[in-house]
Amino acid sequence: MAMGPAPRRGHGRRRAPMAEINVTPLVDVMLVLLIIFMVTAPLLVAGVPVNLPDSRAKPLDQPQKPVQISLSADGKLFVDDAELAMGALPDRLAAIAAKGKGADAPQIYLRADRSLDYGRVMQVMGELSRAGLTRVALLTNATEGGK
Repeated sequence: MAMGPAPRRGHGRRRAPMAEINVTPLVDVMLVLLIIFMVTAPLLVAGVPVNLPDSRAKPLDQPQKPVQISLSADGKLFVDDAELAMGALPDRLAAIAAKGKGADAPQIYLRADRSLDYGRVMQVMGELSRAGLTRVALLTNATEGGK
């Protein structure tokens, strides 16, 4: 008995299984996700753009959200991302100070652009002290090796 090719069943030729994967839909989805992330990533950076000075200090761990006071390079004053006139600062600080005393006093983060005049920063520091807010931290950019 001779061995020959196996007889084919069915009607005509059978299709061979496709060995290629169509990656076009995968590339389309990835490009859409890339565009979404590229558009939304800059929006996730909240706050006032301030060019902070550098420091070698480690970041502080805080249990509650601190109040952020920012001074931009053009001299504008912001309290928690809301612009505020310098004349309205004492009233706003008094309202913040009324929320807690002693250990419950809110932590204040002061962010000031490095190009600002020292007197402008000290003016805000004086208002903080006058309002009784003594838990003040001056923010800097953390760097390795103090560059």
